[in-house]
Amino acid sequence: MKYLKTHDDKCIGCNTCVSVCSNLYFKEDNPDKSSIKVFPQGADDFKLSACNQCGACVEDCPAEALVQNKLGVVMLKKNLCSGCFVCVTNCPTQNMYSYPEGEIPFKCNACGACARECPADALEVITEVN
Repeated sequence: MKYLKTHDDKCIGCNTCVSVCSNLYFKEDNPDKSSIKVFPQGADDFKLSACNQCGACVEDCPAEALVQNKLGVVMLKKNLCSGCFVCVTNCPTQNMYSYPEGEIPFKCNACGACARECPADALEVITEVN
């Protein structure tokens, strides 16, 4: 399984990952359009949140627009998505996202762009063999 592993103890709260993600996929620097979130937990303490590729959304999708690829990454087939947002509502980790003007949901696909740019090495893409 391939997923984005977070290391909260290394996060410095710079939000570079958030910026990289939204710019890569939405061509704008907008935290609402990032698949990774940084939550302040105190003065120098942060919680990173990204999809763990659990697959719960795949089971919940009435349009069968969500599938897990051979690496276990949950991918959205945009052409099949009805925009019902059941996946957003039912995500057990709250890592399936939408934004007000968006017609379909989005999530982390473990591309690793954020991990490559993180100045604190607080993120890494992991591929585990089952």
